[in-house]
Amino acid sequence: MERPLDIGFHNMPPSPEVEAEIRRRVDKLERRYANLIGCRVTVEALHNQHRTGNMHEVHIVLSVPGRDLAVSREPHRPGDRYARPDIRTALRDAFEAAERQLETYKGVKRADTSGPSGSALTGQVTQLLPGEDHGFILNALGTQLYFHRDSVTNGAFEDLTIGQSVHYVEEEGDAGPVATKVRVPA
Repeated sequence: MERPLDIGFHNMPPSPEVEAEIRRRVDKLERRYANLIGCRVTVEALHNQHRTGNMHEVHIVLSVPGRDLAVSREPHRPGDRYARPDIRTALRDAFEAAERQLETYKGVKRADTSGPSGSALTGQVTQLLPGEDHGFILNALGTQLYFHRDSVTNGAFEDLTIGQSVHYVEEEGDAGPVATKVRVPA
């Protein structure tokens, strides 16, 4: 990952055992998805109850090229016959959901950037600003489209060159159209 793992505990003291379990599960996600940019995991103790046990909520935010994927896992409630207030179960459920969401994202990204057919367009890199983490692509209409380094899906931003042909998906950004899902043709 480009950014260090961020682990937070709310309404509870930090736990080395829980932190080790989180690190182990994030390492597994990294092995399955090499383009993971960053990950933030928050574990929150909702309340202390002697009969039902401590309830924990786990939030995971995975940063991938072009967006963040968020997963929140609320605990099962005490009246539920499957209630398992254990923190390890909450972590397992949250990371399984994060893994499913990451696999879904990989499938969607693969479909969106499969080549010039479909919604992907062809353009040419006209400007690269590595110090500012972005560049511009010239489209078929002669307009320059902004793209961020995290939008490059099959290679590194640093490997792009001026004049290089790329495939991209055009989307509406805050200040007009932008190039997303930028892919260097094979």
